[in-house]
Formats: sequence, C-alpha cells, structure tokens
Amino acid sequence: MALSLKLCAAIFLLLMVSQVASQQCLPASIDIQQTNNGKMAGALDTVFQVTVTNRCRCTVKNVYLHSDGFSSSTPVDTKVFRRAGSGYLVGDGRQIPSSKSVTFQYSWDHYFKMTPASLQAEC
Repeated sequence: MALSLKLCAAIFLLLMVSQVASQQCLPASIDIQQTNNGKMAGALDTVFQVTVTNRCRCTVKNVYLHSDGFSSSTPVDTKVFRRAGSGYLVGDGRQIPSSKSVTFQYSWDHYFKMTPASLQAEC
C-alpha cells in the first residue's frame, strides 16, 4: 500500500513538473530581431532581415507572429514566413529547437512591427 501511494505521488509530481515546463514556453519566449541590412530593393524599399529565435528551453513549433499590414515588395519564401489565418506562420510550422533561429528577408519603405502570437511547446 505504501509503495503504491509513493508511486502515485511520484507520477503526480512528474506530471506537474512537465506541465509547468511546457507553460514556461509562452509567446514571450520568442525573440524577434529586425535589422536593416543596408541594401535597397528598387529605388525606395529597404531590405530588412528578420531573425525569429526560440529562447525557450524546449523545442517549439507552429510559431505564429502578429504583423499588422505586413507587405513586401520582394517575394518572401512562403516556407519560411507566410500568412496563415489572422497571423503569420514561421518556418512552415516546423520545429525550432531551443536557441535556434529562423531567418528571412522582406523589403518595404519601412519596417513592420512583429510580435509573437502563439506557439506549441514540445518539452
């Protein structure tokens, strides 16, 4: 009886720890850096490089960003960044391991603010 009680307590504790670990991977765990790479697309549009980095200790997937009014005068690889529903899907929804990044470029006459909207954590 005591052994089964200890086993139940251990399983419960393990479930609680795994739930807390996955809750730590919030959209705020995604870091978005945009830089003007100094190049121009045409006469007016600046080329921006966007780096989306997973700062969570777990692998994440299905990372979505908000970016109101986003547009680009040059094509953006849709396997890296594309409109999906009300947001933008990063990396075709594939896994982004901890501390790894997905990078893409776009061009416009100004940068577009991008913020993390949602993700799925795999801890």
